[in-house]
Amino acid sequence: MEWEIIYYNEELQSEILAFPAGIQARYIHLTERMCAYGANLGMPHTRAMKGGLFELRMKSKEGIGRVLFCTLVNKRIVMLHSFIKKTEKTPTHDLKLAISRMKEVKENADT
Repeated sequence: MEWEIIYYNEELQSEILAFPAGIQARYIHLTERMCAYGANLGMPHTRAMKGGLFELRMKSKEGIGRVLFCTLVNKRIVMLHSFIKKTEKTPTHDLKLAISRMKEVKENADT
């Protein structure tokens, strides 16, 4: 059984599709690998953040993109928040938004 990718909402999916072409190409490539092999692709592709939150790391000549995600039972990956990285550290407001969305998703998850 392959892994399934779910988006927190349609707006997030649109934001990811609006990434610059190189970052978007990396996203598509990495999510195809995640569907086949699971959410943990290891560095430099994925990294554990904290409390069950992970980041998908994309880099291209246009810049650096991140998509924060979590996993649920039955091989489901939930994309929670995306942004183009402009600073070395993940901005606090992006992290807080992803954590609150993760809590909401996990509370409402049908196991």
